[in-house]
Amino acid sequence: MDLKNLRIDGKRLRSTLEEMARIGATPGGGVQRLTLTDEDKQARDLFVRWLKELDLKVTIDEMGNIFGRRPGRSSDLAPVMSGSHIDSQPKGGRFDGILGVMGALEVLRTLHDHGIETERPIDIVDWTNEEGSRFAPAMVSSGVWAGALERDWAYDRTDIEGKRFEDELIRIGYKGDAPAKKWPVHAYYEYHIEQGPILEREGKTIGAPKGIVCLHWYDVYLEGEANQVGPTPMEGRHDALCATAEMILKVEELPARMGGNMVATVGEIQNYPNSRNIIPDKVHFTVDIRSWDDELALDAWDKLRGDLETIARRRGCPIRIEETWRVQHSPFDEKLVQRVLDNAEALGYPSLHMVSGAGHDASYMNQVAPTAMIFVPSIGGRSHVEVEKTSWEDCEAGANVLLHCILQSANEGGRP
Repeated sequence: MDLKNLRIDGKRLRSTLEEMARIGATPGGGVQRLTLTDEDKQARDLFVRWLKELDLKVTIDEMGNIFGRRPGRSSDLAPVMSGSHIDSQPKGGRFDGILGVMGALEVLRTLHDHGIETERPIDIVDWTNEEGSRFAPAMVSSGVWAGALERDWAYDRTDIEGKRFEDELIRIGYKGDAPAKKWPVHAYYEYHIEQGPILEREGKTIGAPKGIVCLHWYDVYLEGEANQVGPTPMEGRHDALCATAEMILKVEELPARMGGNMVATVGEIQNYPNSRNIIPDKVHFTVDIRSWDDELALDAWDKLRGDLETIARRRGCPIRIEETWRVQHSPFDEKLVQRVLDNAEALGYPSLHMVSGAGHDASYMNQVAPTAMIFVPSIGGRSHVEVEKTSWEDCEAGANVLLHCILQSANEGGRP
C-alpha cells in the first residue's frame, strides 16, 4: 500500500486509553497510578500482555523500564524508539504520559495489521517513575538508563512512608534482569499532551517543541519550637510554618524579580506535628524552578536561597536545604523537529513550533539520541488534575503524526 495514506485506528486508540483509565480510576474522572503501587503493576501487566500479542520481544530492566522490540529487516541497525510513562500524579489525568505509550502501541499495531516491514527495529518503552511524585526526583529511570543518574542512588529513594524504590520494584515483580544501560538509538520520539494552554489558544492541533526547559528541584527543611498554642505568647515564638509561609511568597515573587522567562513553584509541603493546637516545629517543602535559560535559573536560586536563609535566621528556625535535582534545558534535534512539522502539514493538521515547559523523559533521551516530541492540545490548558482532557480527534491526529515520523526514521539508512 501507499504508506502516505496509512493511518492509525482512532477508535482502537480511544478504547485502549479508556481501558487503561479504568486502572486507578478516581471519582473525579482522573487516575491515580503512583509509581510501583498495585495500580501501576496492574497497568504494567496489561501493557506487557498487549506487547506480547504483537509478538514483540519484551525486556524489563533493573529499573523496571519495559521495552518491546519489533524487528526490522536490518537487525544490526540502531532502532527507532518511542514511548513515555504509565505512572500518574496523585489524582492525575487520563492522558498525561499514557497517551505517549498507547500512541506508540497503536503505531505498532497499525504496522502489524498491514504487515509493514521497516528497515530498522522499532522499540516501544514505558519509563518507570517519570512523575517523581512518589519517589523524587522525576524521570529517574530514564536518567539511570541514559547514564545521567546512579542506579543505587535511585534504588535508595524513599517515599513519604519511608519505602525504598528498589524494595517496591521487587514487591510488584518488576525488577528485571537486564541492565539499565543505554544502547544506540537512531531517533527517539515522545508523544504527549501539551499540559498547557498554547496550542488551544493558537488553534493548532500539533505542537513541535524546539526543546524542554531546565528543571531544578530543591527540598527545604525547617526546624522551629513546638508548644501549646494557648499559653505561648506570639512574641518569641519560633513557628516553622509561619517562616515557611514567608518563604513561599518569596518563591512566588522570584520570576518577576528576575525579569526573565521563568516559573517558580512550591508544590509540596509537610507540616509537623500538624495539630491545630501545637505550634509547628518542623516543615518540609519543595521548590521547583524552570526556565529555558539555565544561568537565569541558577542565579534565581542563589538569590532565593539567600532570602530563605535570612528569613530562617530572623525567625529563629534553623534551615537545611538539599539541591535534589537539576536537568539542563534540552534543545531537540532540528531535523526531527522539522520532520514533525512536515508530517503535520502533509496530514493536514495545523502546527506550532514551541517550547515545552513540562519535564519529560525526552530530556534524558536527548543526551543519548536525536530526539523530538509531538504535542496535542490540553483542553483549558489543564494537566496533572482529574479534569485533564484532550479530544479524541486530537489524540488520533497526534498518533498519525507519530506513525509517519517513526516510519520515516525507521526506513533510513538501510542497505541499498
